[in-house]
Amino acid sequence: MISAIGNPVYDIIVTPYLDTGGRVLSGCSTNACIVLSLLGRKCAMSGCVGEDFKDTFIKDLGHFGIDYDIQPSNETGGFHLEYYESGDRKLNLLGIANPISYFPEKYLDSSYIVVGPILGEVSLELLRGIRSKTDAKIFLDPQGFVREVRGQTAFRVKNPQIKEVVENIDIVKPNEYEAEIMTGFDPYKEIDKVCDTLYSWGPDLVIVTLGEHGSVIYDGSEMLKLPAFKTFAKDPTGAGDTYMGGFIFELENDHRSLLDAGLFATCTSSIVVENIGPYFPINEQEIRRRIEILRESL
Repeated sequence: MISAIGNPVYDIIVTPYLDTGGRVLSGCSTNACIVLSLLGRKCAMSGCVGEDFKDTFIKDLGHFGIDYDIQPSNETGGFHLEYYESGDRKLNLLGIANPISYFPEKYLDSSYIVVGPILGEVSLELLRGIRSKTDAKIFLDPQGFVREVRGQTAFRVKNPQIKEVVENIDIVKPNEYEAEIMTGFDPYKEIDKVCDTLYSWGPDLVIVTLGEHGSVIYDGSEMLKLPAFKTFAKDPTGAGDTYMGGFIFELENDHRSLLDAGLFATCTSSIVVENIGPYFPINEQEIRRRIEILRESL
């Protein structure tokens, strides 16, 4: 079992190439679970959902065979995401779900727990509680810890507790923008300092995703710099989330190295960005075909 905690969202997504029109299921923990489930892993997730989307959410997760624990909320979270040509995005608020009050005990025996908050719904205290009760590897996407809403727009902000947050997990995976706001270093100019800083806070593994420039994986001694798989990215939403899902999938395979896991994660996310979620055409055979192409560029 692989479980995740973080509020699901129903977003409207607009890129230079497509527009969802209505709201579609997304969210960090959600997208990671969807990919893992499509790859055949048993998954479960916990988060807050309002009555406005509760029935839709249950139906959506049933489609993917994902177990769930729904906590009540005044409304379901969501953003109107507008992407720029640079790959960054503007997030306008459609709804904020309630903070998550607990992590289900039935999921504590998971091999991995993905912590993927969207907007501060996972507290440091809750994370510490999870850490104290499980031997699972905790994989953190920190986006929801470095984000706040001003008016109707979400912005990245420095979180004074971020070092303590990272102290309580095993793997941390920010993107380039989050990495800079967390550490104060530009990952395109000082990736060594970014990785050293994050690693010094206590995790066993640091991953920094860099969009079309690939990703960096650091275990305290070796730094792997992996290129992105060249493709036409129509919708970057969920790229980092699904990288995380692909990484966990391959790392759980026997005798797989960090390089193997990184390549698998990269090629998983390359399929996702070619499509609009949450119905990604994930296929392990296609992922492995892309891995062989990517290996030739190393």
